Amino acid sequence: MITVKQISSKKDKKKFFKFLIDLYKNNPYIAPNLFADEFDEFDPEVNDAFRFADCKMFLAYKDGKIAGRVAGIWHRGANEKTGLKQLRFTRFDVIDDFEVTEALFAELFKWAKELGMDEIIGPISFSDLNEEGMLIDGFDRPSTYIEIYNSPYYVEHMQKLGAYKVVDWNCYRITVPEKHDERLEKLSAMIAKKNGYTLADVKYLLKHDRKKLDGYIMQALDVLDEAFKDLYGTSPLNEKQKAREMKTIYQALIPELAAVVLKDDKVIAYGFMMPSMNTVLQKAKGKIFPRGIIPYIKAMSHVEVADMMSIGVLPEHANKGAVALIMDSCLKGLIKLGVKYLETGPELENNANVQNLWKNYDRELCKRHRCWGLKVG
Repeated sequence: MITVKQISSKKDKKKFFKFLIDLYKNNPYIAPNLFADEFDEFDPEVNDAFRFADCKMFLAYKDGKIAGRVAGIWHRGANEKTGLKQLRFTRFDVIDDFEVTEALFAELFKWAKELGMDEIIGPISFSDLNEEGMLIDGFDRPSTYIEIYNSPYYVEHMQKLGAYKVVDWNCYRITVPEKHDERLEKLSAMIAKKNGYTLADVKYLLKHDRKKLDGYIMQALDVLDEAFKDLYGTSPLNEKQKAREMKTIYQALIPELAAVVLKDDKVIAYGFMMPSMNTVLQKAKGKIFPRGIIPYIKAMSHVEVADMMSIGVLPEHANKGAVALIMDSCLKGLIKLGVKYLETGPELENNANVQNLWKNYDRELCKRHRCWGLKVG
């Protein structure tokens, strides 16, 4: 017998978040979220997205045991931006039992009809800063901190529901070259001189002027907002959301892997990379302390694989070569640290501007994620 329960208590939320870890406890590829981050994400007192979004969380039980979970998000802000009537779903995880999936989505369809929505889309969360897209290819590859991992049967379940493709995201693995490209170095120097660009000294600021670095990071998140505003699934970020993201950046900030491009002391472009946290999050099992602390220290001090967190350029500088300064700086950092591979994270399949960054490097398309759509009848 399958029953579905809408949850709201802290006790039930903990069960909701822990289900993912229990479901994939022997899986070597998943990078499960930390409980603290998940509690914050679904706390209206912490996540300011709740000012323009509502959320319902559901747990499915089969024979008295948790068998699945899903959260629905009515993102009024995103719907106003697009003019569409969509209900989002996120944190969908389930045992290999289609009846459980049907029972969970029945609750989403019920809510969507009550709201007058035309479509259910997902997995996609409150903002583009969160994980998005169900894994549809690359199930035998380690996931990054900003990716969703799921078993292949999820795809079969979605197809049985009658879901269709909305958009796909591609993930690439880049082999870091052994030597730096002198042509790129000369090009970035020429572009900097021509346009009056400079690079912020992130290493110095991190040690000696954290307040100024805070300001630059917040400006970089303004750039992100502007640069990605027209991409699928994005929604404007407010200052409280950006402050939360800044804390996340600091948790994995290595100066050699951060590039902040300035013009007249204002951020016009940025690129942030981070050490792979896959092993850290697997060992942590939801909590950095105590299990994950040693893997975290190791990951921060011996970087073999780096993840691309985000790269963005203000539209008015997009065709002026600012990205060359980011590539030049970050590649120098990757080589200096002895990093072997760079994982790009999900990139929209039609985002040629980002994918062209890697065209001159040894790259492999290693994973794909999909945003599904379901018509609300």
